Amino acid sequence: MTSYVALLRAVNVGGTGKLPMADLKRIAGELGFEAPRTFIASGNLLFRSNADEAEVRERLEDGLEKHMGKRVPVMVRTAAELAAVAMANPFGDAPGRRVLVTFLSKTPPDDSLQHVRGLDGERLALGRREIYVDYCGRLLGRSRLKIPAADKGTARNMNTVAKLAEMAKEAE
Repeated sequence: MTSYVALLRAVNVGGTGKLPMADLKRIAGELGFEAPRTFIASGNLLFRSNADEAEVRERLEDGLEKHMGKRVPVMVRTAAELAAVAMANPFGDAPGRRVLVTFLSKTPPDDSLQHVRGLDGERLALGRREIYVDYCGRLLGRSRLKIPAADKGTARNMNTVAKLAEMAKEAE
């Protein structure tokens, strides 16, 4: 059985996409996922399943659409993949709270960083299916950074990524 972390896009943010984490946990259980649990109220779900990643994502997106009445994109990683994302942080010299990882469903194009707009000192790097951004001490809400390749992804700060990786490993 594989330990997974599902990262939901645009739930419980700014009053849109409200999804109580108790509902997310219940939905995951109804979908047949084992030992579902959530971490902080921003759409982080940990569970185990014998299904592969594509099936897990499809089942979650279908189940959430039934519950919420709209499609909610879900990025899925195994415990090992999430640990690798944390270990690959190219900005380990920066505090985890200011480094964001945008999780994508597929590998970003090689030229993704050439299309960035509003860059004002932030550092960026491509991962396997992620884009890392160090905001270099700037307030996230004031950044004008636009990364077109990240538009369909979902971001978590490195502190959250590290905690989710730890929790997923414990669940194995």
